[in-house]
Amino acid sequence: MRIIILSHPKFFDSISMIKYAEFLSHGMTSRGHQTDMTSARAFFSRLSFSSASKKWLGYLDQFVVFPLAFRRMMRRLPEDTLFVIADHALGPWIPLVKNRPHVVHCHDFMAQRSALGEIPENEVGFTGKIYQSFIRWGYRKAENFVCISEKTRVDLHQFLKKDPRHSVVVYNGLNQDFKPVEITRCRKQLQSMWHINTSKGYILHVGGNQFYKNRTAVINIYTRWRTDTTSSIPLILVGQAPTRALRKVQQESPFAQDIHFLDQVGDHGLREFYCGASLLLFPSLDEGFGWPIAEAMASGCPVVTIDKSPMNEVGGAYCFYLPPFPKDATSRETWFDKAVGVVNRVIEMPEAERLKFTAAARAHAKKFDAEKTVENLETIYKQILQSYHP
Repeated sequence: MRIIILSHPKFFDSISMIKYAEFLSHGMTSRGHQTDMTSARAFFSRLSFSSASKKWLGYLDQFVVFPLAFRRMMRRLPEDTLFVIADHALGPWIPLVKNRPHVVHCHDFMAQRSALGEIPENEVGFTGKIYQSFIRWGYRKAENFVCISEKTRVDLHQFLKKDPRHSVVVYNGLNQDFKPVEITRCRKQLQSMWHINTSKGYILHVGGNQFYKNRTAVINIYTRWRTDTTSSIPLILVGQAPTRALRKVQQESPFAQDIHFLDQVGDHGLREFYCGASLLLFPSLDEGFGWPIAEAMASGCPVVTIDKSPMNEVGGAYCFYLPPFPKDATSRETWFDKAVGVVNRVIEMPEAERLKFTAAARAHAKKFDAEKTVENLETIYKQILQSYHP
């Protein structure tokens, strides 16, 4: 196949989506297909003098300059070229390829739902609503979609005005070799490197500062759990450096000295933190997929997460679940009590029971295999291309 992958521009902060496009490119190239990536280049945006001007000049690069260059490139490509849009947020580009073989990858629709007021925790301004409407106008022109979870697929169909030609779910594949290692040795290495007392274990959270990651709830659960128990194991939050508001929540905890934010861990360090953890605490409000759940299960780390799709879709019967986080403050006291109880149950789980449970979770996590993901995508790409050029 001849494949052109449209990716987010590098001058915006879309690192994860660029990596996803690279994953698609490398995967298809490794299977013998002629694959190229393309995106908007910095022309006007490199002249910016502030973050605000960079955003608006970047829009010129994306929606004025790039379409002109892309149309010229399309004329030189054979008719049986497959155009792969790596993220539905690139919707404004989709009309460029709507009459050619194409497929759109969908990750999550939280930005779309927030712009429509469906997620009150994430208010969107007037221009943001217009931008999301522009994105929606674009991806509604497409006919073929691949979603990373059934939850994403359900959301997609709620936004589309018609049934698409193709709409399938292909789960993400783990992009690292996550596997368990000897836990005592792992904890000793982490303690030596990070100067945190991990000898008896620790509660782990992996994620950024996005509103839906619910990091404030992570700290509050930990504080309440420490208050109710005699344990002194630390809480380690791996991901972005904390915001000022999140740092304030940490400092207000009586156990602030045992709450650690680590933002320079790297891939190898992340694997070790999974392997040494007592559990992964992942009470997200929403996700597109939930990478840390699959990564932790593959690493032999028990997971406490929310009983809501896609978290329970990824975790199956192999995670410990909390009810969805209440929207009203009056219900949260009961929710936190339940969360503390579940965390304590996992911490105090007998070793034989823990080993049996994590072994079953590791077996379940094998379904999130990167090579299998690429194989499934290749099959779908061929089917889509065949529907245009039988």
